[in-house]
Parts: sequence; C-alpha cells; structure tokens
Amino acid sequence: MVRLTKIYTKTGDGGRTRLGDMSEADKTDPRVEAYGAVDEANAAIGLAVAALDETHDLHAILIAIQNDLFDVGADLCVPDRGEKLEWTPLRMEMAQAERLERQIDTLNARLEPLDSFVLPGGFEASARLHMARTITRRAERRVFALKASGEPVSDAVVIYLNRLSDLLFVASRVANEDGAKDVKWVPGANR
Repeated sequence: MVRLTKIYTKTGDGGRTRLGDMSEADKTDPRVEAYGAVDEANAAIGLAVAALDETHDLHAILIAIQNDLFDVGADLCVPDRGEKLEWTPLRMEMAQAERLERQIDTLNARLEPLDSFVLPGGFEASARLHMARTITRRAERRVFALKASGEPVSDAVVIYLNRLSDLLFVASRVANEDGAKDVKWVPGANR
C-alpha cells in the first residue's frame, strides 16, 4: 500500500525525479514522459466521469479504468531490467486488456454502425471522452517511443493503452445517447 506523508521533496527542483525503483531520471526522460502522459489521460477520464451521473453505465467502467491507469504508471515507473528487487513491482496483466475488449464488445453492441467519422461533441461527457481518447493515444505514442529506444516496456501496457483508446471512442458514443447525439463529419462541408 502507498503511504504519502510528505508531498514535496525538492528532488525535482533541479529537473530530476525518482522512478519507482528509486533510481534517478531527468524529468524529460522518455520513461517519465510516458507515465506522465498516462497520468494526463487519467485526469481527462476523471473529467469525463465528473460529467456523468453516477448511475450511468459508463461510470463504474471509467472508475475501474482510472485504477488500471495507476497500475500502468506503476508498471512504467519501475523498468523491468531483469534485476532482483527487494519487492515485487506491480505489473499490468493481459487480463486487464481482455476486460476492456469485453466491455468494448458489450458497449458497441448497443450502437448503430457508423456511416461517417464523428466529431468530438454532442454531450459534455462525450466530448470529454474524446479528449481522454486523444490523450490516451498520445500516451500510447510515448510508450511506443520508450520501447523503440530499447527500454523495457511490458506488452500488457502497450496493448492496454491501445484497447483503452478504442473503449473511450465507443464510450463517447454511448455517452451521446448510444450514438443518437453523435456529431458526424461531413467531408468538404465548408468548401
């Protein structure tokens, strides 16, 4: 369990931070950028949750995702370099991505197929979910950049973020009265 007794440490004043394994890294390090983007996605999802009634079908799903995103951050901030640690770091599991797949399928079954792309809009919760989706895509790109640099990244993290952006798209349509209030893109409408 995490216990925070002191909020500021002054470690970051010089542009450095500590990873979960207590090693130091620059605040611009690709790993810090990756889990920072995941944190942004989580905050954006929190705004979407705040725009939903607590009884809405999406509310509990999104709260569970917010908890998962803390797991993603915990996984990313302790690089698995094959070293023996004094504790067992928290790692993402494929079951978490598989849960998202089941939720996507269930939610998508309620929706009419699209005949156009949709614009972020409609109800406030839907627009916020679109914002969360785009931030999640950025987090996914940061994680891929980290992996491409040769740093260890869990496949479960990569797959989870990819599925999450898909779920957030479907959720944005559900938040728009199951797609009834979707704002469709009209190609070339303003020529």
